[in-house]
This record gives sequence, C-alpha cells and structure tokens, in this order.
Amino acid sequence: MRRRARRKSLSITSLIDVIFLLLLFFMLTSTFSKFSEIELTSGAAGGQSIAQDTPPKFLRLGSESIDINGTSVALTEISKTMADTENPAVIIKLQDGVSAQRLTDLLVELRRIKGAKVTVLES
Repeated sequence: MRRRARRKSLSITSLIDVIFLLLLFFMLTSTFSKFSEIELTSGAAGGQSIAQDTPPKFLRLGSESIDINGTSVALTEISKTMADTENPAVIIKLQDGVSAQRLTDLLVELRRIKGAKVTVLES
C-alpha cells in the first residue's frame, strides 16, 4: 500500500499582514477634504435678465490685478468696496494668464456679498 502525501496546512498570517498593510497605505494616501461648489453663470448662457436700479459692476480680473469699474482693488477689499450696493450684479472679464485658482479665490470673496449676482464672460 501506498502512503498518501499529506499537505501542509497553509498559514494565512502573511495574507492578513499584506491586507492590513494595503489598508494602511490607502488610508494614509487618500484625502478626506470636502469640496464645495461655486455657482457660475456664463455670459453667453442667455439667462433671464432682472431689471435693476443700479448698473452692474464691471470687474476685470488679471493674474496680478483686479479692477472694479476701472479702479484697482485688492482681493481682500472687494467685499468692503461693494458693501454699499444692495444685491449687486457683477460681471467678470478674465484677462490672459488668469489661473483657475485665482478665479476661484475671487468667487469665494464675492460669495461674501449678500445677494450678489455674478456672471463670468467668456473669452
């Protein structure tokens, strides 16, 4: 009679170690930041226009400068500059070389103005 060869039982300890290492790796490399949305209205969207008593503010955004109706303003001073206007309409014209982050910073600052209607012109 022949003896059957017995298989050694496999240890799954190393498999569990690898799974925990992968879990640790993915937890440490992932980001848990919350992204927020910024409402944008395109100038070419053709949305409904609302009659206003005050004319809109024309804002020209450059990579290093911001002009409101031809007057140079710092990014942090925009909400103070428009504080006297109730529900202002703001039209933004982007100059060449403006980054998306710069536009986002401006939109976040404009969000502080109560009732502001922001429109970004296309190039």
